Amino acid sequence: MVKPYNLDNQQMFLKQLDKVEPGKEAIVDLSFETPIKLTYGQLEDLANRTAQGLIEKGIRPGEFVAYILPNWWEFIVATLAIWKIGATACPILPALRDHEVSFIMKKSKSRILIFPEAFRRFQYETMIDRLSGDLPYLESKVVIKSRDPYDIKNCLGGLAVNEPHLEDIDKRMPKSETNAQLLFTSGTTGEPKGVIQTHGSLSFAVEAHRKALGLTENDIIWVPSPLAHQTGFLYGMIAALNLGAKQVLQPKWDVKTARAAIEEHGATFVQAAMPFLADISRDPHPPKGLRIFVATGSAVPRQLAHDATAALECKVVGGWGSTETCLVSVNSPYSDDERIWGTDGKVIEGMEMKVTDEEGNEVPAGIEGMYRVKTPAMFKTYLDHHDWYEESIDENGFFMTGDLAVMDEDGYLKITGRVKDIVNRGGEKIPVAEIENLLYQHENIKDAAIVGMPDPRLGERICAYVTLNKKTDFSLEDITSYLDSKNVAKIYWPEHLELIDELPRTITGKVQKYILREMIADKLQIKS
Repeated sequence: MVKPYNLDNQQMFLKQLDKVEPGKEAIVDLSFETPIKLTYGQLEDLANRTAQGLIEKGIRPGEFVAYILPNWWEFIVATLAIWKIGATACPILPALRDHEVSFIMKKSKSRILIFPEAFRRFQYETMIDRLSGDLPYLESKVVIKSRDPYDIKNCLGGLAVNEPHLEDIDKRMPKSETNAQLLFTSGTTGEPKGVIQTHGSLSFAVEAHRKALGLTENDIIWVPSPLAHQTGFLYGMIAALNLGAKQVLQPKWDVKTARAAIEEHGATFVQAAMPFLADISRDPHPPKGLRIFVATGSAVPRQLAHDATAALECKVVGGWGSTETCLVSVNSPYSDDERIWGTDGKVIEGMEMKVTDEEGNEVPAGIEGMYRVKTPAMFKTYLDHHDWYEESIDENGFFMTGDLAVMDEDGYLKITGRVKDIVNRGGEKIPVAEIENLLYQHENIKDAAIVGMPDPRLGERICAYVTLNKKTDFSLEDITSYLDSKNVAKIYWPEHLELIDELPRTITGKVQKYILREMIADKLQIKS
């Protein structure tokens, strides 16, 4: 059973930052050849100064404060400053553009937007200027041009210029039930939802995470996942701050910088999506030094987990979480059970999960059903759509994840697909995740995704989208003969093959299958 959670942990978290040795290194920002480094003392001072700047901008407790920032030290300072004055953080992924940014700004009604002048050759200031006439709530644009944390006058767009009035800031300190975070779902279905988490729910999540994985203040947390996504935000930034540990921020993805994070700056822990794991483990010289890699976002194929464990010489484990619930299951890096590969782990202490039929009745071990979870790390509501929230929670308080899963007799979870991702071939439900996992083991296949394609007779047939390791002749027969060798029933074989250079993914690595379904549907219409 889930234990009641009433402790005001998040207030304690903000206060406990004062207790960390001020001279201890807090942040290593790998934006430049010479990293930007901040101690905990410097971080606290900059956060207080920025909090003062937000107060002077008229930001009130409870307001949403929007910011588009890469994995820079400024992201961490801005988040702490927002929280110190009782406001709600609304981070926006740097990969988003006009349409998405406009949508989030209007939904959040944020009166302020903090953003870089430019990042990765994209001019954010130009975009915001272009959008300004269509953002009715925006009053203050804070443009970051100076990246130097010692340039107090100009860093953080000038927000940190004044000395803080600590008594005024302390009066605004949030409580457990205060809104902490507004994150929009990353768009695997094409319809983003604004998820609101409280300080209490995030605090429970990060503390449960620490206990489950045995993390300590001596770990060094590597953050290649976007800080504007829950993986980077909570299990990178906040995990490190909660531990009083050092975090290494990687703003742009490349293996060379990843190697520096691990081998030069000592990173021991990372939680990130499968593509990050694949890239570093398949490099000719895989970086050594990590202790734990928790791969989330999609199931880690057993072969990749096996190969990565050997290449990186660290523990590779899977887990399941969502923006709405945070991490609910994870495999123990201290277990020798081979089920830490190829499963999504066991339930984290203090949380509940179950697999049910459509009516909510638990099904026996080994039987596929609907995956539901219950946790003190549960979100509060969907912004402007509490009806969506109510529809997602069953009568017993369990969140209906939309995933299909199987749980074995020992409690190991295995996500088998999405309720809306089933290929319904004439009434036969196709085990999509299982087929994808097998295809991933094919020597010529780099990446694979199975989707349903429209069929006038069966409703749907099975379409495989595949990317190859190298240019070669590759046909549907190569796939079917391979699956035949694996003794896969013929009814589960793909009936159409589409070769593609790269699968469409969200910024966090999830395959956007709705795009693939649209692509094959459009192609079939063109052919007809």
